[in-house]
Amino acid sequence: MLPTVSKVRSSSSTSRSNPMFVQYLRRIIKWQQMDIEYTFWQMLHLCTSPKVVYQHTKYHKQTKNQWARDDPAFVVICSLLLAVATMAYCAAYDHSAGHAVFVVISVLLFHFLIMGILLATFCWFITNSYLREEAPNSHVVEQRVEWLYAFDVHCNSFFPMFVMLYAHGFIPVLLSNLLFMVAASYYHYLNFLGYDVLPFLEKTAFFLYPIGVVIVLSPIFILIGFNPSRYFINIYFSHRL
Repeated sequence: MLPTVSKVRSSSSTSRSNPMFVQYLRRIIKWQQMDIEYTFWQMLHLCTSPKVVYQHTKYHKQTKNQWARDDPAFVVICSLLLAVATMAYCAAYDHSAGHAVFVVISVLLFHFLIMGILLATFCWFITNSYLREEAPNSHVVEQRVEWLYAFDVHCNSFFPMFVMLYAHGFIPVLLSNLLFMVAASYYHYLNFLGYDVLPFLEKTAFFLYPIGVVIVLSPIFILIGFNPSRYFINIYFSHRL
Protein backbone atom coordinates (compact mmCIF):
# COMPACT_ATOMS: atom_id res chain seq x y z
CA MET A 1 0.00 0.00 0.00
CA LEU A 2 2.88 2.41 0.63
CA PRO A 3 3.91 2.77 -3.05
CA THR A 4 0.30 3.62 -3.88
CA VAL A 5 0.28 6.39 -1.28
CA SER A 6 3.57 7.68 -2.64
CA LYS A 7 2.16 7.82 -6.16
CA VAL A 8 -0.90 9.70 -4.93
CA ARG A 9 1.30 12.24 -3.20
CA SER A 10 3.47 12.59 -6.27
CA SER A 11 0.50 13.13 -8.56
CA SER A 12 -1.10 15.61 -6.17
CA SER A 13 2.12 17.64 -5.99
CA THR A 14 2.27 17.66 -9.79
CA SER A 15 -1.31 18.89 -10.03
CA ARG A 16 -0.50 21.70 -7.61
CA SER A 17 2.50 22.85 -9.67
CA ASN A 18 0.46 23.78 -12.74
CA PRO A 19 -1.91 26.22 -10.97
CA MET A 20 1.13 27.72 -9.25
CA PHE A 21 2.79 28.38 -12.62
CA VAL A 22 -0.42 29.83 -14.10
CA GLN A 23 -0.84 32.13 -11.09
CA TYR A 24 2.80 33.19 -11.43
CA LEU A 25 2.24 34.22 -15.06
CA ARG A 26 -0.96 36.10 -14.23
CA ARG A 27 0.79 38.18 -11.58
CA ILE A 28 3.35 39.49 -14.08
CA ILE A 29 0.94 42.23 -15.21
CA LYS A 30 -0.31 43.03 -11.70
CA TRP A 31 2.15 45.44 -10.09
CA GLN A 32 0.01 45.84 -6.99
CA GLN A 33 0.61 42.18 -6.13
CA MET A 34 4.39 42.38 -6.44
CA ASP A 35 6.73 42.94 -3.51
CA ILE A 36 9.04 45.49 -5.14
CA GLU A 37 10.89 46.42 -1.95
CA TYR A 38 11.77 42.81 -1.18
CA THR A 39 12.91 42.29 -4.78
CA PHE A 40 15.40 45.18 -4.57
CA TRP A 41 16.57 43.82 -1.21
CA GLN A 42 17.27 40.48 -2.90
CA MET A 43 19.11 42.16 -5.78
CA LEU A 44 21.32 44.09 -3.39
CA HIS A 45 22.22 41.03 -1.33
CA LEU A 46 22.85 38.87 -4.41
CA CYS A 47 25.72 41.27 -5.18
CA THR A 48 26.98 41.53 -1.60
CA SER A 49 25.89 38.47 0.41
CA PRO A 50 24.10 35.85 -1.73
CA LYS A 51 23.95 33.26 1.04
CA VAL A 52 21.51 35.53 2.90
CA VAL A 53 19.13 35.34 -0.05
CA TYR A 54 19.20 31.56 -0.11
CA GLN A 55 18.74 31.44 3.64
CA HIS A 56 15.45 33.25 3.04
CA THR A 57 14.66 30.63 0.41
CA LYS A 58 14.58 28.06 3.23
CA TYR A 59 12.15 30.28 5.14
CA HIS A 60 10.00 30.53 2.02
CA LYS A 61 9.87 26.74 1.80
CA GLN A 62 8.71 26.53 5.42
CA THR A 63 5.96 29.13 4.98
CA LYS A 64 4.81 28.56 1.38
CA ASN A 65 5.69 24.85 1.02
CA GLN A 66 7.57 25.50 -2.22
CA TRP A 67 11.14 26.45 -3.10
CA ALA A 68 10.27 28.69 -6.04
CA ARG A 69 9.16 32.30 -5.78
CA ASP A 70 5.45 32.91 -6.18
CA ASP A 71 6.18 36.58 -7.02
CA PRO A 72 7.37 37.43 -10.58
CA ALA A 73 8.68 40.84 -9.49
CA PHE A 74 12.32 39.77 -9.76
CA VAL A 75 11.94 38.70 -13.39
CA VAL A 76 9.99 41.85 -14.31
CA ILE A 77 12.41 44.30 -12.68
CA CYS A 78 15.49 42.51 -13.99
CA SER A 79 13.99 42.62 -17.51
CA LEU A 80 13.28 46.35 -17.19
CA LEU A 81 16.81 47.11 -15.99
CA LEU A 82 18.27 45.02 -18.79
CA ALA A 83 16.10 46.84 -21.34
CA VAL A 84 17.19 50.25 -20.01
CA ALA A 85 20.88 49.30 -20.13
CA THR A 86 20.53 47.92 -23.67
CA MET A 87 18.72 51.05 -24.85
CA ALA A 88 21.55 53.15 -23.42
CA TYR A 89 24.05 51.18 -25.53
CA CYS A 90 21.79 51.59 -28.56
CA ALA A 91 21.50 55.35 -28.02
CA ALA A 92 25.29 55.65 -27.92
CA TYR A 93 26.35 53.23 -30.65
CA ASP A 94 23.47 52.13 -32.87
CA HIS A 95 22.69 53.60 -36.29
CA SER A 96 18.91 53.13 -36.59
CA ALA A 97 15.83 52.98 -34.38
CA GLY A 98 14.64 49.78 -36.01
CA HIS A 99 17.87 47.98 -35.29
CA ALA A 100 17.83 49.31 -31.73
CA VAL A 101 14.41 47.75 -31.19
CA PHE A 102 15.73 44.46 -32.59
CA VAL A 103 18.72 44.57 -30.21
CA VAL A 104 16.58 45.23 -27.13
CA ILE A 105 14.14 42.44 -27.98
CA SER A 106 16.89 39.94 -28.82
CA VAL A 107 18.82 40.69 -25.61
CA LEU A 108 15.69 40.27 -23.48
CA LEU A 109 14.35 37.20 -25.27
CA PHE A 110 17.57 35.38 -26.19
CA HIS A 111 20.21 36.34 -23.62
CA PHE A 112 17.94 36.48 -20.60
CA LEU A 113 14.73 34.49 -21.13
CA ILE A 114 15.43 31.81 -23.76
CA MET A 115 18.96 31.08 -22.56
CA GLY A 116 17.63 31.16 -18.99
CA ILE A 117 14.90 28.67 -19.84
CA LEU A 118 17.43 26.35 -21.51
CA LEU A 119 19.91 26.57 -18.63
CA ALA A 120 17.17 26.16 -16.02
CA THR A 121 15.77 23.14 -17.84
CA PHE A 122 19.25 21.57 -18.07
CA CYS A 123 19.91 22.14 -14.35
CA TRP A 124 16.41 20.94 -13.45
CA PHE A 125 16.98 17.71 -15.42
CA ILE A 126 20.48 17.11 -14.00
CA THR A 127 19.46 17.68 -10.39
CA ASN A 128 16.34 15.53 -10.53
CA SER A 129 17.97 12.75 -12.55
CA TYR A 130 21.44 12.46 -11.00
CA LEU A 131 21.97 14.67 -7.93
CA ARG A 132 19.07 13.76 -5.64
CA GLU A 133 19.77 11.72 -2.53
CA GLU A 134 18.08 8.35 -2.25
CA ALA A 135 15.18 8.35 0.19
CA PRO A 136 16.26 6.51 3.37
CA ASN A 137 12.95 4.62 3.54
CA SER A 138 9.60 4.34 1.80
CA HIS A 139 7.88 6.54 4.42
CA VAL A 140 9.77 9.66 3.30
CA VAL A 141 8.00 11.81 0.72
CA GLU A 142 10.05 12.07 -2.48
CA GLN A 143 11.31 15.58 -3.17
CA ARG A 144 12.12 17.04 -6.59
CA VAL A 145 13.56 20.34 -7.80
CA GLU A 146 10.79 22.56 -9.13
CA TRP A 147 11.40 23.88 -12.64
CA LEU A 148 10.31 27.35 -11.55
CA TYR A 149 12.91 27.23 -8.77
CA ALA A 150 15.59 26.34 -11.34
CA PHE A 151 14.55 29.43 -13.31
CA ASP A 152 14.71 31.49 -10.10
CA VAL A 153 18.29 30.31 -9.59
CA HIS A 154 19.17 31.43 -13.13
CA CYS A 155 17.64 34.87 -12.52
CA ASN A 156 19.51 35.23 -9.22
CA SER A 157 22.76 34.26 -10.91
CA PHE A 158 22.17 36.48 -13.93
CA PHE A 159 21.58 39.74 -12.06
CA PRO A 160 25.10 40.26 -10.58
CA MET A 161 26.59 39.28 -13.95
CA PHE A 162 24.36 41.91 -15.59
CA VAL A 163 25.51 44.54 -13.09
CA MET A 164 29.18 43.76 -13.74
CA LEU A 165 28.95 43.64 -17.54
CA TYR A 166 26.17 45.91 -18.77
CA ALA A 167 26.92 48.75 -16.37
CA HIS A 168 30.42 49.26 -17.83
CA GLY A 169 31.49 50.73 -21.13
CA PHE A 170 34.20 49.50 -23.48
CA ILE A 171 37.41 48.68 -21.70
CA PRO A 172 40.86 47.30 -22.56
CA VAL A 173 41.30 43.60 -23.26
CA LEU A 174 42.71 42.75 -19.83
CA LEU A 175 39.98 44.44 -17.80
CA SER A 176 37.28 43.16 -20.16
CA ASN A 177 38.40 39.56 -19.73
CA LEU A 178 38.74 39.96 -15.98
CA LEU A 179 35.21 41.36 -15.79
CA PHE A 180 33.82 38.50 -17.84
CA MET A 181 35.77 35.94 -15.81
CA VAL A 182 34.53 37.33 -12.49
CA ALA A 183 30.98 37.78 -13.75
CA ALA A 184 30.73 34.29 -15.28
CA SER A 185 32.35 32.71 -12.22
CA TYR A 186 29.94 34.55 -9.93
CA TYR A 187 27.03 33.35 -12.04
CA HIS A 188 28.06 29.71 -11.62
CA TYR A 189 28.81 30.23 -7.92
CA LEU A 190 25.30 31.54 -7.33
CA ASN A 191 23.98 28.68 -9.44
CA PHE A 192 25.79 26.32 -7.06
CA LEU A 193 24.35 28.07 -3.99
CA GLY A 194 20.84 27.78 -5.41
CA TYR A 195 21.03 23.99 -5.66
CA ASP A 196 23.30 23.44 -2.65
CA VAL A 197 20.58 24.85 -0.37
CA LEU A 198 18.24 21.98 -1.32
CA PRO A 199 18.77 19.31 1.37
CA PHE A 200 17.78 16.40 -0.88
CA LEU A 201 20.54 16.99 -3.48
CA GLU A 202 24.10 15.69 -3.35
CA LYS A 203 27.29 16.34 -5.38
CA THR A 204 26.12 19.89 -6.14
CA ALA A 205 29.78 20.87 -6.59
CA PHE A 206 29.09 19.81 -10.20
CA PHE A 207 27.82 23.35 -10.78
CA LEU A 208 31.22 24.81 -9.82
CA TYR A 209 33.09 22.99 -12.60
CA PRO A 210 32.41 25.66 -15.29
CA ILE A 211 34.34 28.16 -13.14
CA GLY A 212 37.50 26.15 -13.80
CA VAL A 213 36.84 26.31 -17.54
CA VAL A 214 36.38 30.08 -17.36
CA ILE A 215 39.60 30.55 -15.38
CA VAL A 216 41.56 28.47 -17.91
CA LEU A 217 40.13 30.28 -20.95
CA SER A 218 40.56 33.84 -19.65
CA PRO A 219 44.42 33.96 -19.86
CA ILE A 220 44.22 32.44 -23.35
CA PHE A 221 41.80 35.15 -24.48
CA ILE A 222 44.06 37.83 -22.99
CA LEU A 223 47.13 36.48 -24.80
CA ILE A 224 45.39 36.38 -28.19
CA GLY A 225 43.92 39.86 -27.66
CA PHE A 226 40.28 38.80 -27.61
CA ASN A 227 37.99 41.49 -26.12
CA PRO A 228 34.67 39.96 -24.98
CA SER A 229 33.00 43.37 -24.60
CA ARG A 230 33.70 44.33 -28.20
CA TYR A 231 32.77 40.87 -29.47
CA PHE A 232 29.31 40.84 -27.93
CA ILE A 233 28.58 44.44 -28.85
CA ASN A 234 29.62 43.75 -32.46
CA ILE A 235 27.04 40.96 -32.58
CA TYR A 236 24.34 43.63 -32.37
CA PHE A 237 25.99 46.64 -34.02
CA SER A 238 27.20 46.43 -37.58
CA HIS A 239 30.06 48.96 -37.41
CA ARG A 240 33.42 48.12 -35.82
CA LEU A 241 34.23 49.63 -32.42
